[in-house]
Amino acid sequence: MTMLEGLEAPKFTLLNEKGETVSLADFNGKESVVLYFYPKDMTPGCTTEACDFRDAHQDFSDLDAVILGVSPDDENKHAKFIEKHGLPFSLLVDTNHEVAEAYDVWKLKKMYGREYMGIERSTFLINKEGIVEKEWRKVRVKNHIEEVLNYLRRKGE
Repeated sequence: MTMLEGLEAPKFTLLNEKGETVSLADFNGKESVVLYFYPKDMTPGCTTEACDFRDAHQDFSDLDAVILGVSPDDENKHAKFIEKHGLPFSLLVDTNHEVAEAYDVWKLKKMYGREYMGIERSTFLINKEGIVEKEWRKVRVKNHIEEVLNYLRRKGE
């Protein structure tokens, strides 16, 4: 597994749920970008994680942090997911998993004896210099958002 902490964050340009181009460079100067990778819209774990980020959105904003979600789902699925759950942040389309591979979260997974390639739930905190300051890999959804927020709060002290 490639550790990215302390390294320049892999740059990317992806489409969001509205078909707009979003690049990491768009957020230069923001205190933090919280880039989270998740497997699939509308699944239980991913819905819980997205709603946890939604519920803490103001806390992240207060810390000058932008939240971006990334999955292989297309614009339409992202738009429906956002609408259904009132998500106040963009979801980025990584159908060819180029960005997931750049962040080393495109992994061989096993479920019910079946092997397949997919996203390993992970979160990256990118600072205003474009450096990966902190990474959380193989994320368990429960309490994850609190972990990220607590890290940001400690950093701001």
